[in-house]
Amino acid sequence: MKQHHLEESPIVYYISRKENAEWILFLHAAFVNHKMFQTQIDYFQDKYNILTLDLIGHGKSTQVRKGERIDQMSAWIREILRTEKIEKIHIVGISLGAVIAQDFANQYPESVQSLACFGGYDINHFDAKLQKENSASQRLMMLKALFSVKWFAQSNKKISAHTPQAQNDFYEMNLQFPKKSFLYLASLGSMINVRQTQTRKYPLLIGCGRYDIPMELSAVEMWKKHEPECSVIVFEGAGHCVNMDTPNKFNAAMEEFWLSGSCK
Repeated sequence: MKQHHLEESPIVYYISRKENAEWILFLHAAFVNHKMFQTQIDYFQDKYNILTLDLIGHGKSTQVRKGERIDQMSAWIREILRTEKIEKIHIVGISLGAVIAQDFANQYPESVQSLACFGGYDINHFDAKLQKENSASQRLMMLKALFSVKWFAQSNKKISAHTPQAQNDFYEMNLQFPKKSFLYLASLGSMINVRQTQTRKYPLLIGCGRYDIPMELSAVEMWKKHEPECSVIVFEGAGHCVNMDTPNKFNAAMEEFWLSGSCK
């Protein structure tokens, strides 16, 4: 994939082009980088145009100027689409990436061809109890990171992945996450429960892994109640980062969703 830098931003993004093909945008989880989608990039690059990036403070997107923060990601993504002349795009977000994906869809629905979110929650209707539990969990993880990045990564891999290979891959990427980058995530809450869900003119797929934390399974069920038209998939044998735990099942599910607009 060819590396690019979006002017007037800290964002580094990557593109693989295929002539006369639809576009896919992959948005990664917290504490890792775009390489968490390497299996998907390898599989889909001969069929689709692929755009992926490192979220602010992650991977190579660490040259951050004062005042820049994660709630600017949607505007930066929109600018990337304009720069690359991409009119519509399939968006896939995992965990933190699912939050950014929804925020982008809220602000720029005309650019969304389909939306798929895994290991996330409905940012327009995030239950107060689940929000409190999520915040407490995040504070604990941050405390571990302040003491030791290795301790943080060791604990985080068990939450974020289920299979030994996926846990090891997540751990290696997590070790590269700078402590200072926690500061850029502080504005995440500004995207939660601030907009009303509009009628979607594109298909929506939500899901998680069977071995994800119980809160995530509850979040998917609640989201389905708010948007009964969406498709839901729970990946057997997977934890939080379903694309890393069960890549073959994930790739097949995504391909079916993009081709048919639903996932059975």
